[in-house]
Amino acid sequence: MSFDINRLIRPNIAKLLPYSSARDEFSGEAKVFLDANENSLGSPLMKWYNRYPDPHQKAVKDKIAAIKRIPAPHIFLGNGSDECIDVIFRCFCEPGLDEVIICPPTYGMYEVSANINHVGVKKVPLLPDFQLDLVHLENAITDHTKIIWICSPNNPTGNSLNRVDIETVLNNFNGLVVIDEAYINFAKQKSFVQELSEYGNLIVLQTFSKAWGLAGLRLGMAFASLSIIEVLDKVKPPYNISQASQELALKALEEIGQVNDMIKIIVDMREALAAVFLSMPTVEKVYPSDANFILVKLADARKVYDFLLTKGIVLRDRSNVALCENCLRITIGTEQENTLLVEAMHDWYQLNP
Repeated sequence: MSFDINRLIRPNIAKLLPYSSARDEFSGEAKVFLDANENSLGSPLMKWYNRYPDPHQKAVKDKIAAIKRIPAPHIFLGNGSDECIDVIFRCFCEPGLDEVIICPPTYGMYEVSANINHVGVKKVPLLPDFQLDLVHLENAITDHTKIIWICSPNNPTGNSLNRVDIETVLNNFNGLVVIDEAYINFAKQKSFVQELSEYGNLIVLQTFSKAWGLAGLRLGMAFASLSIIEVLDKVKPPYNISQASQELALKALEEIGQVNDMIKIIVDMREALAAVFLSMPTVEKVYPSDANFILVKLADARKVYDFLLTKGIVLRDRSNVALCENCLRITIGTEQENTLLVEAMHDWYQLNP
């Protein structure tokens, strides 16, 4: 299928002249910067943070590119994946006219961002096994459908979606397909990042918040074709990634071995915690997970949730989410935190035999 990105871009965005920052208007090296109206005397806290950061995050992108084995121009960095999501909406969805498709249960920010941008949302629920309903999905597409959002591994269910099903969507939908791979590092499933050359309509989201352990940094990644990245770059704020975030990200990217070790530990604890919960009374199901959390179905999820709060333990009650009735989403904690959770659950069962 021939894919034309120009057909999807909002007309005003296609005509947009992006803001040109001071750092955009020269190339090469310089010793004296008197172009951006910064405080040349520095900061009382950290003198070197008085200058604006690199608006293109070149050093960080080059390092990510080497790790992901894709060219750096195929990378967009956002202030968290949530900024990536919002910028995608603003680039491609005409408010009050266009619509997107989401597949609940899924990450809630897709719908929130659509509502903020006044973009219609069609919901095509996952099947009972938490896989895509391809027939329903095909029937839901209209001439105004610009984006299909797919989360894999999925949040809050934890499972990976069938790769062949995702490829079917990519091959048959002439709009954008965004695959959110926030949890891909915890899964055996291969990332779609290496498939960018195969699909001009593909955007892959990843993040530093999960496997990299840098949720407080707020750094998200989008991988796509050059033409899509160019559009996203037109709309983003000029200095959306701070100097501190760029420096810390570069340091983290030097520690791939340590990150891989942490991933293995978390996956091992995930399997152990799932086994413990499966042995507990009134636990009806622990869903298979490719993420750093498990979804557990209990007889009285809300009562268990409230009881754990009295113990100072906070889980995520997903009982009000489609297909997740009476389910708690449990992040894999430290060994000590997991032990406290299990002990609190035993307290619950002693009080509620």
